[in-house]
Amino acid sequence: MTKVITYGTYDLLHYGHIRLLERAKALGDYLIVGVTADDFDKTRGKINVQQSLMERVLAVKKTGLADEIIIEEYEGQKIDDILRYNVDIFTVGSDWKGKFDYLNEYCKVVYLDRTQGVSSTELRSQKRLVKLGLVGDTGIFEKYRQEAAFANGVEVVAAYTEDTALKQRDNDIVFTNDYGKLLETVDAVFIVSHPSKHYEQIKKALLEGKHVLCESPIALKQAECQELFELAEEKQLILMDAIKTAYATAYHRLLLLAKSGKIGNIVSIDATCTSTKELENQTSTYERRNSICAWGPTALLPVLQLLGTEYEKIDSSSYFMSDNDAFDLFTKINFNYKNAVASIKVGKGVKAEGNLVIAGTKGYIYVPAPWWKTDYFEIRYENQEENKRYFYQLDGEGIRYQIVAFIKSIENKQSNSYISQELSEQICTIIEDWNEKKNLHVITVS
Repeated sequence: MTKVITYGTYDLLHYGHIRLLERAKALGDYLIVGVTADDFDKTRGKINVQQSLMERVLAVKKTGLADEIIIEEYEGQKIDDILRYNVDIFTVGSDWKGKFDYLNEYCKVVYLDRTQGVSSTELRSQKRLVKLGLVGDTGIFEKYRQEAAFANGVEVVAAYTEDTALKQRDNDIVFTNDYGKLLETVDAVFIVSHPSKHYEQIKKALLEGKHVLCESPIALKQAECQELFELAEEKQLILMDAIKTAYATAYHRLLLLAKSGKIGNIVSIDATCTSTKELENQTSTYERRNSICAWGPTALLPVLQLLGTEYEKIDSSSYFMSDNDAFDLFTKINFNYKNAVASIKVGKGVKAEGNLVIAGTKGYIYVPAPWWKTDYFEIRYENQEENKRYFYQLDGEGIRYQIVAFIKSIENKQSNSYISQELSEQICTIIEDWNEKKNLHVITVS
């Protein structure tokens, strides 16, 4: 029996895919089809896949051409599969010609001509392009534009800023200081402005019928946050909270493992986020965000996602700039839950080890600094032989992944956010209470 193997994403399965599978089938007696996993595609920079892995597997299965379907999950797996399944022929489309010649050592390699005039990329591009506007005064527009380029179906076309130094420095993006003018030219906005401006900017965008992705916190008051989500629902628009860490594959995996009981019952969480370099450059208003707003949402993420929003007690300690009692150089917040405790440390003027530790009754999860750019973590036990390390590729710090989730939400008319409305509102509540100096101890440094 001659065994044939081929691989592909098979997103939005079309006639070209079917013709390729038919010709692969004709090369032998038994066809194995490898469908690439979502995470594997991400490691290759392909994050434009519209369908889930299960949808793509089912689509291939329905063709009736595959005798066996496997999942491609890692680099180099093709060699393993060829040896494991005793494959005689490896085949793939001719657009990969030469790429897999190294497999000739293990089996025969055949490149098949692709069907012209049809591709998944073309099918995806046929969907209406979302025109995205950037809003803020951060000086990091180019970074966000580059990350958006990895997401299919979106194009950054304009930017609103009050920073005159940034205006019209890019011929491909229209820079304006008129927010209303920006909203006239876009379908959605990504807001990365100072948190004090979020409420008004989000509200105006929603009233103009525009979808919104906004850096956390969405507002500085819980009631304002709730109002904005209600307005988005009323207008049938997408409003998403942007915390890039939430979309990092490794971070998402550790959440699932922690929730599954891998370390037993969670008893304690400690999350630290600090960076003093931001105080070295005061040229941008972005740099003037205080510690609780700049780092608070990220540090709060694992606490609220794992332990919930129903804590029994909270108290804070902050070290302020000598001439500004609203700008904390460092803040520590302690949480008491019924069955657990948690602590976050955030700082722009104090440096500490930026790791994440989630402690349970059976073991603990350790994420080294900087944990908010999670690509690696460990599960550790009393018996060190049981310890396990997990590695996941992280590109673009998670920014591109949250943009992809945002665009998919717009396309599907349903939020695909990794951050719940309840969590967003609780972040705003905590920051609001801190601004009002509730349960706050002021640290003085001699």
